[in-house]
Amino acid sequence: MTRYRSFVALGDSFTEGLNDPGDDGAFRGWADRVAERLAADDPDFRYANLAVRGKLIDQIVAEQVPLAVELAPDLVSLCAGGNDLLRPGADPDRMAKKLAGAVRDLRATGAEVLLFTGVDPRDTPLMRRLRGRFAVFYLHLRSIADLYGCRVVDQWSMQGLRDWQAWSEDRLHMNADGHRLVAARVLDVLGVPHEESWHKVWPARVVDPRVKRREDSQWIREHLVPWVTRRLRGRSSGDGLPPKRPELTPWKRA
Repeated sequence: MTRYRSFVALGDSFTEGLNDPGDDGAFRGWADRVAERLAADDPDFRYANLAVRGKLIDQIVAEQVPLAVELAPDLVSLCAGGNDLLRPGADPDRMAKKLAGAVRDLRATGAEVLLFTGVDPRDTPLMRRLRGRFAVFYLHLRSIADLYGCRVVDQWSMQGLRDWQAWSEDRLHMNADGHRLVAARVLDVLGVPHEESWHKVWPARVVDPRVKRREDSQWIREHLVPWVTRRLRGRSSGDGLPPKRPELTPWKRA
């Protein structure tokens, strides 16, 4: 088993940890969960999380990747592009070129690089029409991983993440259970022994259609409309927010 003495996580809200609140009220997320497990094997293990919610791939590559190169960790996770793919006119080919350059720079430091596909959006009415765009980008991502020798966390194949019970009320971010499943998959990909399983079969739910309509209306009002409004105004939920762990420091909950 490879032992990682340092880990830097790059990306957007998914890697920042929304919506997986820790005991201290700060967001935890899959990356913190992975760092906690890696730290159990090495008392000198260090961890940084540079991810900020709402970031686009150009921002992640320009703002976070150079910092990760400077920090020179053993392991870097890079998950980027999800916010771009939801925007009108997104070009997965251009995005892939941007990602490839970032991966090349990270691998040049000697770091192990971990890439992620997204979850299959076929069960989400508003995203289903963009499924082809997502698939093209993730095929590019697999090619980049092959070219540069990266490991891939394939969320597309994780059936447990296709159930709404793995997601928070905003339907855009995973809840604690979802992040727990992703952390288990990451540790499997890294070959790190652990106790959790990412194979999840959820108990069946029977939802009254009237209740579902109310929930859908509430979601549109409280989550979808604000999200669309921010995009139309060129704003992001992460504007002005710093990363939660900007330095490589010994593991402890942020």
